[in-house]
Formats: sequence, C-alpha cells, structure tokens
Amino acid sequence: MDFKDIIIATKNRGKVEEFNLLFKDYFENIYSLLDFDSTPGIVEDQPTFAGNALKKAEIIGKYFNKVTLSDDSGLVVEALNGAPGTYSARYAGENATDDDNLEKLLGEMKAVTNRRAKFVCALALVFPEGKKEVFEGECEGLITEFKRGTNGFGYDPVFYISRYEKTMAELDPNLKNIISHRSDAVKKLIIFLKNC
Repeated sequence: MDFKDIIIATKNRGKVEEFNLLFKDYFENIYSLLDFDSTPGIVEDQPTFAGNALKKAEIIGKYFNKVTLSDDSGLVVEALNGAPGTYSARYAGENATDDDNLEKLLGEMKAVTNRRAKFVCALALVFPEGKKEVFEGECEGLITEFKRGTNGFGYDPVFYISRYEKTMAELDPNLKNIISHRSDAVKKLIIFLKNC
C-alpha cells in the first residue's frame, strides 16, 4: 500500500501539531482539515471514542478518497462515572473553550478525594477500498486541584502524571508525545503500518 499521503481528520491545531511530530518519519504529506476550504460536517454522536473516530474517518475518507486517520480522545474521570468521556471537548457546552471545560471539571472535583483519571485515545484508519482499523491507547493520571503548566491543550493542565511529578502541561512536548494516550495508540498504528 502507498502511505505517502494521509489526511488527519481534525481542525484542532493542538492535535495537528502532535500528529505531525508523531508521523513525520512515516508520511511524506500530512494534511489536516485545516488545509481544505470545504469539508463535510460531522456529528460526533457515537457512545464510544472508537465509534466517533471511525465515523469521522469514514466520512472524510470517502469525501477525499484518500487514506484517512481520525481520532477521538478525551478524559475519563473515575469519580465522575467516566465523564467527561466522549463529551470532553464540549463538557461545558457546545461552544466551550478549554478553560470553560477545565473550570467545570475542577468545580465538580472540589470535594472529591478519588482523583484517578485516564486519557483515552481511539485512532481509526480508513482506506479508500474500505479496509478499516481502530487502535486504542490510554494514559493514567490524577486530576489536580489547580491548573499547572502552559504546554499542551485541553485538560493537560489538570492531568497529573505521578512518575514525573508534573501535569501534562508541565512536561516537555517531546516527553508528552512519548507517554501520551495518543502516542500509545499511534505506536500500535505504526506497528500495523510496518506490517502492511
């Protein structure tokens, strides 16, 4: 199979930067939805990360007739019964900013002693001929009481990694890319691509 070109089905600049770093050695041309004037609208209405990722990859892949990768990822907090989960990007509402989501999460966690959480990533890879694969990764941590750090995006400033004694937003971006949920899923994807 020819993997020179791939479309990353996202307009999230933070994700685009991470994927570019992760994929630079494997693809000649890495595109995202930011590179196109017109793309189909997609409603993320599936109950799982894998379901949302697959839906996005199939729609974008069919539209451009190219190998397409989509991810759905988010934060799963044990004490909140798995929330924000698939609603991570819009936890505080449809047009919520990262800060809006963080404030809502920290508010809900104020009196909570169980701070265990995990980032989950599902990557869906879809080929023009219809073949599809899903790869999942996780990164475990704790929710802090306050925001810490300026690197990263989303919930990174409140996601504490015990072994480094830092939040994701305090980590060097290269280290984050090695230990992240997205990197965990990407490693499985790369193994698949190498064996194609």
